[in-house]
Amino acid sequence: MPTLSTTAIVDGTLWTLGAFSVITWGLILIKAIQHVRVAHFNRVFNKVFWRATDLHAASELSGYSGPAARVASAGFNTLRDADGGTTVHDLEHTGDRQELLDRRLRQQMQKERGALESGLSVLATIGSTAPFVGLFGTVWGIMHALQDISKSGSASLDVVAGPIGEALIATAIGIAVAVPAVIAYNFFLRRNKVIWAFLDNFATDFIHLALKTSFIIKRPSAKYVDDPGVATTHGKSTVAELHRDSVQAKGAHA
Repeated sequence: MPTLSTTAIVDGTLWTLGAFSVITWGLILIKAIQHVRVAHFNRVFNKVFWRATDLHAASELSGYSGPAARVASAGFNTLRDADGGTTVHDLEHTGDRQELLDRRLRQQMQKERGALESGLSVLATIGSTAPFVGLFGTVWGIMHALQDISKSGSASLDVVAGPIGEALIATAIGIAVAVPAVIAYNFFLRRNKVIWAFLDNFATDFIHLALKTSFIIKRPSAKYVDDPGVATTHGKSTVAELHRDSVQAKGAHA
């Protein structure tokens, strides 16, 4: 029974390290794809945003994804809500337009930061605990090997080297699991700091641009004529078309 329990413990340690390795490489793959997409989306939106003629034109950009696009969207929505003269009076809407804009931008940035940091705590935990898990399996295996050696009554090298060498495999596997986790954690943590600095600079520039427009953004609302169901569309004025048709009709009757 002691032999069986010792074998089960060592095998359980190795299976645990194997699960740690699968989780580590899975997270590395997921985070790598995430960072590639984030970098691409931020680069595309940043280029389009700064090519806009003014902040009003930038507010009409749509169809873009990524942290920068969502931060800008939160800022534009905040300015439109403030311009709409909301009657809500609570702590969330306390302050002037600049304070409200700064608060909403920071809140969105924190959401983006949380999404980028998801999974990093798991990598940090695996990187710090995997060597000790492997060491635990090694110590337990050596205890079992020493018990077998004492029972055999021989302490020659050929008797000692085999069991102890097998026990040391757990420590080697633990280190092999921990190294990629630590490297990946440090790499993605550095990338997160770069993205966070970019979003922080983008939010600061956004506030400065909004300050130039007195924190007022035109609402993308349609213009109506006498019939509420008739509205203008992008690029063509329905009001002008109705006026033109009316003039043509009068000329025909004349």
